[in-house]
Order: sequence, then C-alpha cells, then structure tokens
Amino acid sequence: MASAGKRRVLILVENLPSPFDRRVWQEATTLHANGYQVSIICPTGKGYESRYEEIDGIHIYRYQLPLEAEGAKGYAIEYSAALFHTFRLAWKVHFARGFDVIHACNPPDLLFLIGGFFKLLMGKKFLFDHHDINPELYEAKFGRRDFFYKLMVLFERWSFKTADVSIATNESYKKIAVERGGMDPEKCYVVRSGPKLDRLRVLPPVPALKQGRQYLVGYVGVMGAQEGIDLLLQAARHIIVDMGRRDVHFGLVGGGTSLNDMKAMAADLGIADYVTFTGRVPDQQLLEMLNTADVCVNPDVANEMNDKSTMNKIMEYMALSKPIVQFDLTEGKVSAQEASLYALRNDALDMARKIVELLDDPQRRERMGAFGRNRVINELEWEYEAPKLLAAYERLYSDRAPLPSALSSVAKESK
Repeated sequence: MASAGKRRVLILVENLPSPFDRRVWQEATTLHANGYQVSIICPTGKGYESRYEEIDGIHIYRYQLPLEAEGAKGYAIEYSAALFHTFRLAWKVHFARGFDVIHACNPPDLLFLIGGFFKLLMGKKFLFDHHDINPELYEAKFGRRDFFYKLMVLFERWSFKTADVSIATNESYKKIAVERGGMDPEKCYVVRSGPKLDRLRVLPPVPALKQGRQYLVGYVGVMGAQEGIDLLLQAARHIIVDMGRRDVHFGLVGGGTSLNDMKAMAADLGIADYVTFTGRVPDQQLLEMLNTADVCVNPDVANEMNDKSTMNKIMEYMALSKPIVQFDLTEGKVSAQEASLYALRNDALDMARKIVELLDDPQRRERMGAFGRNRVINELEWEYEAPKLLAAYERLYSDRAPLPSALSSVAKESK
C-alpha cells in the first residue's frame, strides 16, 4: 500500500504491452522518477506474457485479448474485451495500491467510460493522452466517413469532455483537441514522443544484415494497412528490377496484421530475396538493423491521419544519425526538417528515386544524419518533453500539494 500522501497514477493502454510501448514507458518512468507511484494496465504481447510484474518500480497488470482485430466485428470484440479486463483490473489496483489519477492512452476512445466512472463516483482525476486521431484512422482503414466515423468523432469529444487535462503529441493534435474536441486550450499540453538516447544507442554496423550487398535500406514500424509497406515494396521493386540495382537490400523490422500479406507481395514482385522481414524483435536486433542501414524510410500513406501524426520512427532514425526518405507530410517535415528527403505523396517511384539519390551520395547522407542527430540532442530528446508531462500533472494537482520535485530538475532526473 502506498505511503500517506504519495501521488498515485494508473495508466491505461490498450494497443501495446508495457514496457514495449516506448512513449507510455517513458511517461511512466518519468513520473516514477519524480515521486509518483505508477501502475499500468495493458494487454499481453510477445515477450510480455506475465499477468503481473514489477519493472523498475512500476507495477504492470496485463490481460489477454482474444484476437488482433481486423474489420468492424473484430474491433468490437477486441475493445469490449479490453474494456472489461481494464475495468476489472482497475478495481484490483484500487484495492491493492490505490490511484488518484487515471491516465488513459488511446486508442480506443472508449477509456473515458472507465475514467468517467472513477471520476464521477470516487473523485479521481482523468487525464486523456491523445495518441491517435481515431476518426482519421477509421477513414484511413475503411475509406469512408459514415455513421461509424461520426461515432468516432463523438467518442473523441466525450473523451475530451471527461478529461480534466489532456496531452497532445503535436500541435496538429492540440488543434483537433481544442476545435473538434472542445478542450480548453489551457488544459491541453503538447508532449512529443521524444526518443531517449540511452536506449537508441549508436552501435557498429552488422555487415551480415546486408546479405552480401553494398547498401541497406532500413524500416521500423507496424506492418499495417496505412503504413504504406506496399508502396515501399513497389519502390524496392523499381530500384532492384527497373533500375537494375542489385546492390541494395531492405531490412523491415516490425509486426502487424499485414506482415504475411507483405511477405507474399514481396514474393509476387520477385524481390523476396532482397527483403528481410524480421517481425517484432527485441531492441538489440532493431538497433543492429537501423545502425547498419545506409538510409531509413518512412512510407506512411499520405492521408489525414498520417499528415497530422508524429511518427516515432522518424525521431528514432534521427537519433541514430540516419538520413531519411519519406512522403511529403506536414508533421513528418516538422520533425525531420533537413534530415529527410520528401517524395511526392504516395508516389512509390519518386520514393525509389529519392532512396537511390541518397545511396549514391555518401557526403549528403552524412550531413543529413548529423543534422538529425543534433536536432534530437538539442531539441527533441525526451528530456525536453518530460517537464511538459509534469506540467500537465501540476495542473491536475493544482488544488492539492505541490509536486514532489521541481520542474527545473526534471531533465537531470529523467536521463
């Protein structure tokens, strides 16, 4: 049981297990380092099967989901199960350790039901951590703005209406929170998903990952419908077959619902021998692939969802001094600036041309990589975002005791 007066937080996350979800884990460890007792409720996942464990002083409660959703029926089953188990485990945390704040990370935009219940009946505070713009995500997946799109907008608005404070990952998300969600702008804090350099270590390359070829193009991320892996494979085919560049290999790190389909597509395009799909792997293997890559890519499809979203992979590439090729997206340009070349939106051939342009210009690759690394070190690293997270909590606790440590000491303690 927590000691008297100790601040207690319960973080809810549905789409990834902890500590695999890096943003959630950085938030949790920052809060813990600043005197909070932190519990997390999340699903199980590969390598994270334990139903309960304590890691670095953080208490993690996990539940098993019935399936990885595809289609409306699948999502209904997944989210119903997630809500049931999250509510059940919230009571378990309440009796075991207690909590003052529920910190809910979407998707889905249904966790306000749990936050609202404990807020209304037990006086808990509710913080909404806005990770994804779900109406745009629905449109990206299904290509329409129908009844369910409008329902997503309604759930999103109710999440903001329930929240005492909200967190946005960038200025585009804050604008949505204020204009569409009706959130008080003074209660909406921008906390970017800055990388931590103690995790994203620069390591020697592993030549074997190039499969005997001169160059490696690296990707890390989800293998899903809106991630544009099909466009990346089309670009790879253009480079390997049409341009005759048999000196380039592609290393794709990550799992997801489209992984097997993308493997089949690579075979159909005749480039399977030039593409390594690792699936979800431990950090060490991810770092080996990215450190070996000569160029890193972000093929996210140009749509409303991706245009307004900050992709963690971009800043991870930058942290490792890698030059980037991505499509011309608003928040992608805000993050990468001169560390990236920008292909025409959803144009696989232009992406291929930009990749080859960088592969053939080692000096430019070095300049772009150095720019990205310096930008992370001086502006984007998590130490610059941690004070903003604690400022959001300061707002939550403004009618209670002062924070256990001053904001001025956050950068030092969060490293």
